[in-house]
Amino acid sequence: MGDLPGDESFAASLHVSMLQKVVGRTLELLCSYIRWNEFNSEAENRLLHSYSNSFNGFSAKLTEEELEELSGMDRVVSVFQSQKRKLHTTRSWDYMDFPLQVKRSKLESDVIVGVIDSGIWPESESFSDKGFGPPPFKWKGTCQSSSNFTCNKKIIGARYYSKERPIPEKDIPSPRDSNGHGTHCASTAAGNIVSKVSLFGLGLGTARGGVPSARIAVYKTLWSDGSSDTDLLAAFDDAIADGVDILSISQGSNYAEDYFSNSIAVGSFHAMKKGILTSAAAGNEGPHRQTISNVAPWLVSVASGTTDRKFLTPVKLGNREVYTGFSINTFELNHTYPLIYGGDAPNKIKGFKESISRNIGRYHTLQCVVGYVLRYQGSNETASSFPIPAALMQPGQSVHMFDYIKSTRCQLQV
Repeated sequence: MGDLPGDESFAASLHVSMLQKVVGRTLELLCSYIRWNEFNSEAENRLLHSYSNSFNGFSAKLTEEELEELSGMDRVVSVFQSQKRKLHTTRSWDYMDFPLQVKRSKLESDVIVGVIDSGIWPESESFSDKGFGPPPFKWKGTCQSSSNFTCNKKIIGARYYSKERPIPEKDIPSPRDSNGHGTHCASTAAGNIVSKVSLFGLGLGTARGGVPSARIAVYKTLWSDGSSDTDLLAAFDDAIADGVDILSISQGSNYAEDYFSNSIAVGSFHAMKKGILTSAAAGNEGPHRQTISNVAPWLVSVASGTTDRKFLTPVKLGNREVYTGFSINTFELNHTYPLIYGGDAPNKIKGFKESISRNIGRYHTLQCVVGYVLRYQGSNETASSFPIPAALMQPGQSVHMFDYIKSTRCQLQV
């Protein structure tokens, strides 16, 4: 993954030539009479990406023997296997005491933030282009529009990548976001100021990005089955050439890797050489030591932190004891209901051999189920939403509730 040789077309032909050598040796062993033009065809079929816009490198399908052959070639800096990378609130900027009313420079509308993630939802108010002028003159990118996706003067560019494997059926084959992660990250970095944002009244606040007047360029590499190094490097290659000013990437591995075998370290290094700062997520494996995955010194590793807001759900028992669980609960229950242990519930759903308790979170066909309390064992109290009222309880509270169930015909209020 070195510098460009000056002529981009030469770089692409160089990559095919290198593949011809390693693939040709393999084919010679299989069939000594094979013709050279078949070497060319096989090499081109193996090539996935030729990175020649901003740096010099390529990705291809190789055997272990071919990988070793390529590694030993002159001028080859590093060769590594493409791996899957994984995913690493309106309250964030308030918690950091970043003022809502701050003097803004007109130059901020010329700042282009490249977001390498799962795509974006362009209809969100956070990405409205009302009041925006045309894209900055320096912008050289493109918008891979489709029947369900178009760019605007806020989202000025969008691409998606999936060369290494087919796009999963449940995903959307366009820059449109299908899981919300990319939309969230883009709005945190450069979303418009949108007031009175909430989830049915829960978490009411003002959504805003760090630089609301900045433009956004989207590079979708993250699908439901993860993100590959092959596509990540292609996104870096394009983003640098497109003219972004800063890159945001909230992906990574479970642990720190050697710089020469880490696609984010390699891509951000070439971005740095062009004056582009990469802001990367530190990872999700904390709070233990040595759990940061993106550690290259030429990028900014951003760790998540505990904010001053929690989404809590009180559970009131018939003996007036109240236990506090956590969940994103938008339901209102003002009555008491019988409380039972899920393991004691008979199986009344045809086709299941296990108890209802194991399937209650997935199949909600029983009219008698009003809500449920789940025992949660973990250090991170992450609030989640459920299709019916629910609360996650730490083990200590769960024990008290179970004792209560055994001691009385109980009533519960959530």
